[in-house]
Amino acid sequence: MPGTYAQISIQIVMAVKYRKALISPDWEEKLYKFITGLVHNHGQNMIAINGMPDHIHIFLGLRPECHLPALVREIKKSSNNYINKNNLTKERFYWQNGYGAFSYGRSQMMSVVNYIENQKEIHKRRDLREEYMQLLTRFEVNFKNEYLFELMD
Repeated sequence: MPGTYAQISIQIVMAVKYRKALISPDWEEKLYKFITGLVHNHGQNMIAINGMPDHIHIFLGLRPECHLPALVREIKKSSNNYINKNNLTKERFYWQNGYGAFSYGRSQMMSVVNYIENQKEIHKRRDLREEYMQLLTRFEVNFKNEYLFELMD
């Protein structure tokens, strides 16, 4: 789009269905590279990606014409297929329905990158639920507790 200029940075948080710890350290880097390739193939910029066995954080630079829900849907669908096709888990892998998306200004980018890169250390002190609740609260996102995560009974 000629004459359109934008800097849009979005952090996406996606959880494994039922918050199961299925993303193994043995293959998480392969998953991150696969997702990075998807993001680049859709014309977007991967700034940072990292996570834990039960969730990942993806920090993107988005073009204005990008439809975020469609991009996330493609990331989930394609990474599900990648994980299952390559038998990376003993059981079928699925992402949780929904996701979190949080926008940041240019001055906040390095702190978000550091936060994502340090996920392993951060989660020694708090779990995904606590982390996610803090993000929702900080960004003043209205939510209902019963819809945050599907948990196994």
